[in-house]
Amino acid sequence: MSPDIPPHLINNLRDLDLTNHSIGSKSLIHSLDQIKLSGGSSPILGLQTKWGYHHFVQQTGNRKKIKNNKMGKNLSITTISLLLVLASTKAQQVFDVKSYGAQPNADITQALTKAWKAACAVAGSKVVISAGVYKLGLVTLLGPCKDVASFKGKDGWVAFERIDGLTVSGGGVFDGKGQQTWQKNDCNKDKNCNALPINIRFDYVTNSKVQDITSKDSKYFHINLLECKKLQFQHVTITALADSPNTDGIHMGRSSQITITNADIGTGDDCISFGDGTQDITVNQVTCGPGHGISIGSLGRYQNEEPVSGIRVTGAKLSNTDNGVRIKTWPASSSGVASDIHFEDVVMSNVANPIIIDQNYYPNSQCSNQSPSKVKISNVSFKKIRGTSSTKEAVNLICSKSVPCQQVVLSDIDLAYKGGGGSTTSSCTNVQPTVSGKLNPPACTNKN
Repeated sequence: MSPDIPPHLINNLRDLDLTNHSIGSKSLIHSLDQIKLSGGSSPILGLQTKWGYHHFVQQTGNRKKIKNNKMGKNLSITTISLLLVLASTKAQQVFDVKSYGAQPNADITQALTKAWKAACAVAGSKVVISAGVYKLGLVTLLGPCKDVASFKGKDGWVAFERIDGLTVSGGGVFDGKGQQTWQKNDCNKDKNCNALPINIRFDYVTNSKVQDITSKDSKYFHINLLECKKLQFQHVTITALADSPNTDGIHMGRSSQITITNADIGTGDDCISFGDGTQDITVNQVTCGPGHGISIGSLGRYQNEEPVSGIRVTGAKLSNTDNGVRIKTWPASSSGVASDIHFEDVVMSNVANPIIIDQNYYPNSQCSNQSPSKVKISNVSFKKIRGTSSTKEAVNLICSKSVPCQQVVLSDIDLAYKGGGGSTTSSCTNVQPTVSGKLNPPACTNKN
C-alpha cells in the first residue's frame, strides 16, 4: 500500500458523508445528519448523532474489525451528539472526549483513545463527541471491553464484521475521493497488486439491512460482502466515473440469501459481481450504467473455489455498459461449478455484449490460455431480454470444451443493433441452448 494514499474525511453533505480527502495524516469529522445503524444480538460500535456517524478511521485503508460478542445493543441516530455506543441494554455512563482534552478544530486522536479506554472498562457506557469539526488520525479502539467489541485489521475504509441484526440507513454518502488514487490502482493489470481500500465492507454480517445510502468514487470496490447471510440492500446508490478501475459496485463472495432491490449503480467495473460460494441471491429492479454489467464471476482463478448457485436477476435496466448479463470464468482454471443462474425481464440500452458466457476470460493476459476452463456451467436461462446492442454480436455463448455448458435456455430475446450495417448476430461455442419464443438474433447464427 502506498504511504501517500489520502486519508478519510467526513464532510458536510445532506445526511451522511464519509469522505476520503487530500493527502495528509489526519481525518476530519464534519457536520452530518441522519444516519442510523442498529444492532441486534451482536454488538455495534460507532459514532452517532444528528451531526454524524464515523465508524472507522484509517489513514491508509486499514480495516477496523468488529469482533463478535454476546451482548446485544442498538445504535441509532439521536438528535443530540456524536456517540460511540458500547452497550444500550443498561443505563449508560457518558465519557465525553472534551473531558480528555478534545477541542473543536483540533486533533482528538489521543482524547478519543483515552475516552475509549475509560469507557471500555464500564459496561453500558458511551463515548460522546459533541457537534463540530475535529481532526482524527489513525486510531485503534481495542478490546476486550465489558460488553464491547474491538477493532483491528486492514483493506477497507468502513468495515462491519461479525454482526447480527445490523441496519445501516439514513441517506448518507460514503465518498472515497477515488479520483486522487485511481492511477495507483493497477489490479486490472497486475494480479499481485496492492489493492486500495474498499469503501464499505460487510464480513460475517447476518440478518441485516442496508438502505438509502450512497457510495461515491471508491478507490477500489464500493461494497464488498464476505461470508454474509440474510443481508438486504434497498435503494442503494453507487456512483463513479466510467473509467474508474476496479470499482465494482457490489461484490460478494461466500455469501447466501442476499437481496438487492431498487439499486442505482454506475461505476467503472461490474455493477454487481458474484464470486465463488455465492448462493441464493435475488437482484430485482436494479439500474446499471456506466459499468461492465452484472456478472457471475470471474470464477476459476483460485484453487478450492466454492460452487455458485441460485442467482436470480429480474427487472434490471442496463444503459451504455461494456457488457450486459454475463458469466465469466478463467481458462486454465481449477474445477468449479456455476448453476441455477437466471436472468429475466432485462432491458438493454446501447449495451455491448448484452448476453455473454465467457469461459475464456483473461483480462490483460493475466493467465495462461493453454487449457480450457474447468468450471462447469449448467441450468442457466436468459429470458425476456430486450433493447439495443452497441455490438453486432448481441449473444455470445463461449463455453469450455473441457466441460461444455448444459441446460442453457434462450427465450424471448429481442436485441436490435444500434449501429448500421445489418442485424444482430449470436455465437455459440461448446453449447447447444434450448430456445423458445421470439429470438432476435436467432440462436447460434455463428457456431464454432
